[in-house]
Amino acid sequence: MSKNLYIVPYDFTPVTAKALDYALMLAEKVNTEIQLLHLAESREKGMAKKKQLEDFAKTITPPAGSEVTALVKIGNIFTDIGRIAKEQHAQLIIMGTHGIKGLQNLFGSNAMKVITSAECPFIVIQKDTDIQAISKVVVPIDLTKESLQIVNYAGDIANMFGAEVHVIAEKQTDTLLHTKLMNRVSIVKKQYEDRDIEPIIDYVKKSGAYDKKVLQYANEKKANFIALSYHSESLLPQFDSFAPNLITNKYKLPVMIINSKLASALYF
Repeated sequence: MSKNLYIVPYDFTPVTAKALDYALMLAEKVNTEIQLLHLAESREKGMAKKKQLEDFAKTITPPAGSEVTALVKIGNIFTDIGRIAKEQHAQLIIMGTHGIKGLQNLFGSNAMKVITSAECPFIVIQKDTDIQAISKVVVPIDLTKESLQIVNYAGDIANMFGAEVHVIAEKQTDTLLHTKLMNRVSIVKKQYEDRDIEPIIDYVKKSGAYDKKVLQYANEKKANFIALSYHSESLLPQFDSFAPNLITNKYKLPVMIINSKLASALYF
């Protein structure tokens, strides 16, 4: 099996340490280079952190077949993580929220600025996220084709862990919208069946905030992973609340998220 590259933005805070722990858990299932990435504001600060990060990486014992490396770059987390991930050909970024020193707190809408800068998916971890094998994945979709772009990534995770996949959508009473939704669901079901996954398809009521219904469903099903595609239907994306509310969810569930605009060339 070829080795993947997972990037973990790291600044020696507890929440980025938790992201590293989650990356190490994933590395138990796939041969992976876990690259600790530290972004410094200047060359001087970067040189000061380089040895510290490299020495720290050497203290970590990853699962067999994987390794932990260190990379220090000059840059800004809001504008440069996506660029660096592309240059490094990373498959995944595992990011802790609310823990970047010297910059704005990486939380909610600020985290979305980072996520929308990258082509590869993120897994967003909170400081109190439980580190446990993934057993049930909740994949919320909607009427847009963009929402389906997470399907293959969620399938990769489910196949790694032998996890259940729960696809949920809001019920549609309008006949045309119902037909459109059924077409979307049939596409998703076929993609999962091609991966030898039999997805569980559920529908939630149309009324109320969708993010709250997703979280309620995940809690009721005892799911421990959410996967979604971020796509803004607003002319002002900063006012969108669905994705930020999920990545900062009160159950501290890890959330995989991809920016559908930059990923549009990959699927559909």
